[in-house]
Formats: sequence, C-alpha cells, structure tokens
Amino acid sequence: MTLPFQANTDQPVLDDLKARILATRWSDAVNTTGWEYGVSLTYMKELAAYWVNDFDWRKTEARINAWPNFITEIDGYKIHYLHIKSKHRDAIPLIISHGWPGSFLEMLKTIPHLTDNETTPFDVVVPSLLGFGFSDKPAKEGINASLMASLWVKLMARLGYDKFIAQGGDFGAIISTHIAMQYPEKLTGLHMNYIPFNYKPFMPPGEKLTKEETAAQQQTVQFFQAEGAYAQVQTTKPLTLSYGLHDSPVGLCAWILQIFRSFSDPCAALEELFTRDELLSNVTLFWITQTIHSSMRLYNEIRKEPLEVGEKDFIKVPVGIAHYPYPLSFPARKYVERGYNVCYWKDMPTGGHFAAMEQPELFAEDIREFVNTISPE
Repeated sequence: MTLPFQANTDQPVLDDLKARILATRWSDAVNTTGWEYGVSLTYMKELAAYWVNDFDWRKTEARINAWPNFITEIDGYKIHYLHIKSKHRDAIPLIISHGWPGSFLEMLKTIPHLTDNETTPFDVVVPSLLGFGFSDKPAKEGINASLMASLWVKLMARLGYDKFIAQGGDFGAIISTHIAMQYPEKLTGLHMNYIPFNYKPFMPPGEKLTKEETAAQQQTVQFFQAEGAYAQVQTTKPLTLSYGLHDSPVGLCAWILQIFRSFSDPCAALEELFTRDELLSNVTLFWITQTIHSSMRLYNEIRKEPLEVGEKDFIKVPVGIAHYPYPLSFPARKYVERGYNVCYWKDMPTGGHFAAMEQPELFAEDIREFVNTISPE
C-alpha cells in the first residue's frame, strides 16, 4: 500500500527540543572560537541560541510538504520517498540516494534543476534510507546496502519504471553500486559523486597499483587519520555513542556539523556553504525521528558487507563520476576503472561531499551531462 505523506511533528516534541537546548550543560574549551579540537564552542552557543529563538521547523515542514511525499510498504518495510514527475515529455527516471549524516533534505534544492530542464528532464525519486528520516528504523541486523538496493528496484518498479538512472553519494553510492551489481538490467546508468569506502577492485595476480593510485590512497589515509574517528566509533560501537546523541540535541548537532565541516571546503566558513536553517533542518530531522542510532548502525552493517568487485563482478553499466574537490579522499581514476565501467569523469570546479545541497545547480547539470553521454539503446 502506498499513501500520501505530510510532515507534521507534534508540538510537544518541538517544545521538548527547545527545553533541552536551553538546559544544555556546556563544556569548557581551550580555545572557544577555534575548530582544532572539534566544533567551536562559541559557534555552538550562537547556533543553539538561533535554534531556540529563530529557527522554525514548521517552515521546513512546509518545504517538505511542497513536494509529493509518500510512504509505501515493500517486503514489510515502510519507505518514505519523494516522487516528482517532470512536466516535460520523455523524462528520464532517476533515483537519488543520500548518505550519513545527510537525509532526503539534501536534495530539495536540486530537484527543480533536474525536473524543469527542457532538454534533459528527469522524473526524480528520493527515498529516505531505512533507519533515516521518516522511513522505518528496524531494530534488527541485516539492514544493509544490498537490502536497500533490492527495495529501491522494487520501489521503482512500483512507480512504473522498468529502467532508470541510479545516483548516489556516501551510503547512496554503495546502495547504487549494489543495484548495478545485483540488477544491472534495471539501470540505464550509474552516477556517483563518491566512491564507496568499502570498494575493493579485482587485481590480476602480480599487478601493483600505479603511483597515482598509491598517492591517492595515501592521501585518503591521511585524511581519515585526521577526520575519521567518527566512522571508527560508528562502525564498532554505535549504540554506546547513541546514548549521548539521542539525549542531547546540542551534542547531536555538534556531532553532525563536524562532518559537514570536515567534508566540505576547509577554507570556507560552514555558513558560507550552508545556511543555518539548512544545517538545523537536517539535525532537527534526526532529532524528531529519533534516528541517530539506527542511521549510524548502517556503518556496522556495511562493514559486514565488503564491496569486493571480483574478476567476474566488473560493473558493466555506464558509470559517471563527479569528483568534487572536497574532501581530499578520492581514489585515482585508474583505481575506480578497475571495477567500474567509467564512461564519464568530471573534476568539478567547486563543492564537497554534500554536493546536491551545496551546489544544487552544478550537481544537476553534471548528471545531465553524464546522461547525455550514454548512447540510446
């Protein structure tokens, strides 16, 4: 069964959120304005005051509800998704999968650029991953990328799309890759702005990585040594971490915003890239849906599901890669081509990990460019 959905949070939930922010027990700090030890204390206090006094979740709900939202049940799982059909003829079906600590909200600004284009219009489907947003958050093992890949294929079939483009970043790239591996006949193409962290291509016996590949891997190691502690905790002990984040909105906010800062342009202030309302809308969604633990647990599940592309597992569907400048943790093209049929690669001029949210027009244009390189069948 599929039903229309509208976001409408009970007012006591929002009142409780405000009360908890006001009751925050603040930490001390060696440097209250700097970010070298984590999110700036001065910044967090200013943002918390804005969260209480100026931020309006009801405006975010209105933005959500301006789009067609639905809840459908597939294989016993309730999935929330947006489905926006283009007004133009011959629109191309496109499903976009988000990652952590993002949400379907990342895609709201890019939707018009995808659906309204006259030359290459898209019908856009944006699901909330299981454990995120308004989708189910099953408290059981096995809620992983391959499961969601199968659900997404069934969702697209239910919507009348036999073949489609899959796009993803972060976890979305992993899910989209599983679609390409498990259901290649369903994909016209695969577009990614991130290479799955658990991806390992087949290497012929005796063959070694090139200097370029090795250098890119070393750069990735250096980046995650500095910025990747969150992933280690979420992969190994997500429940332990969740007690604090589930109980403290300011703690939740700081944990999420650290990733937005670390995975974006380090030379730009966070609010030069994203507005306060955009940042707080995403955090508030995690809070009201109580999904911080269920979303983090996906790290643990994906660790159990390595994305090893064997000699016979080469991904043959046309693949497009958008390489945004940030963060500095992207594999070399040769390494990606060992497992993916890369027919389009673009080094983007600006943008980071949350590209659809930060650079919505550029994000949409790149997908169009990729699709236009795919030869019609």
